[in-house]
Amino acid sequence: MVCKRTLALMGATLALVALPLLFVSGEFAGTDDQASAAIEATKPGFTPWAAPLWEPPSGEIESLLFASQAALGALIIGYVIGRRHERAKAETAKTESKSAPRAVATPAE
Repeated sequence: MVCKRTLALMGATLALVALPLLFVSGEFAGTDDQASAAIEATKPGFTPWAAPLWEPPSGEIESLLFASQAALGALIIGYVIGRRHERAKAETAKTESKSAPRAVATPAE
């Protein structure tokens, strides 16, 4: 059975995601676009002094690479959290087994 705390956290997460999408009007823009606009506003005609080593051939490929990077990061974070959780659970079980009284066998008469 799912506990009330889990349901409350899931509801709060859903609200945090849904509310900005429903109530914020306007376009969502990436930070690259916003940074370019800010640079152009403060220093018109600015030319970058560095260039990317490789440009993806299309926007779809760029999105695929970004999504793959995000998935790999989520996988690593999930692995680390799971490993720490299991390690803590093993430590708790180890501590409990040391403190639990041991049953002593008595000879039957």
